[in-house]
Amino acid sequence: MSTERQPPGKRADYVHFATIQTRWMDNDVYGHVNNVTYYSYFDTVVNRYLIEAGGLDIHNSAAIGFVVESNCRYLAPIAYPQAIEAGLRVGKLGSSSVRYELALFGQGDDTARAEGTFTHVFVDRLTQRPTAMPAQLRQALARLVR
Repeated sequence: MSTERQPPGKRADYVHFATIQTRWMDNDVYGHVNNVTYYSYFDTVVNRYLIEAGGLDIHNSAAIGFVVESNCRYLAPIAYPQAIEAGLRVGKLGSSSVRYELALFGQGDDTARAEGTFTHVFVDRLTQRPTAMPAQLRQALARLVR
């Protein structure tokens, strides 16, 4: 295993962007966004894309995504009242799973302040067993493959 740290990602490495406004409550006692909040930002950009571009009906879709893995690499602080530009791409697209790759940028920044991955396995809402993701959703995710 290499101990070399990868350089931070660049804006051009990502396909889709969404703006997220930080909130006062996101800051911790050290004056920057608390580490657990980054996962909320990742979840927000992924699910917004699934709903808006993929047609996911979070209340009625037969297939739903379960998070099975996530991680984050913190590179530079973010603090309220900054707006964040979240970059999204798909690193791996299977028939029932997808690994999203994300980065958080300060507005206008070219270098990521945080990077992470987030993996969904799609399951049948009733049986909670893996199932193929809906065609419309898969097509939307295919547009993000990098």
